Amino acid sequence: MFKNAMDTNTVIFRGKSINLIGNHLKIGNHAPEFRVTDKDLNIVSSSIYKDKNIIISVFPSVDTSVCSFQNIKFNKEAANLNNTAIIAISVDLPFAQQRFCAAESIEKLQIYSDYNLLDFGRKYGFVMEPLRLLARGVVVIDRKGEIRHIEYVQNISDEPDYERALSVAREIMLI
Repeated sequence: MFKNAMDTNTVIFRGKSINLIGNHLKIGNHAPEFRVTDKDLNIVSSSIYKDKNIIISVFPSVDTSVCSFQNIKFNKEAANLNNTAIIAISVDLPFAQQRFCAAESIEKLQIYSDYNLLDFGRKYGFVMEPLRLLARGVVVIDRKGEIRHIEYVQNISDEPDYERALSVAREIMLI
């Protein structure tokens, strides 16, 4: 189900309604800078993608089939988008993320962990409050730092609307 952040601040996880905490952003908002942990346990800032379009694939854990497919799909699409960084963020430890990327031959998207600071999750409103996991979703940011698409997937077991996110990414690639 496609929804904007204004519709609700909850998601369904294993049949239960879970509150999302943090800033609930919408299309047209300026994308806040955030810090996450890379594969080498370094804290990096989203500012490294300045002047690029960005697709952010947000997911709870690499250890689930939907999350795995979501990242495989975006990795496959990454090769087709010029001047676009595709990054993936979860609270999985960087070690688990590296194992997943190696096992699935994920080489084109950059994967980061929000386990340490929850900086991305709080600034973008993806933290499932009692679980300390990120909800599933997609954010597309243009090179000027404006959010052009944001999806908080209503039911965590559902996939995001890949085609909508990729369509927006292709549109802004031409601007």
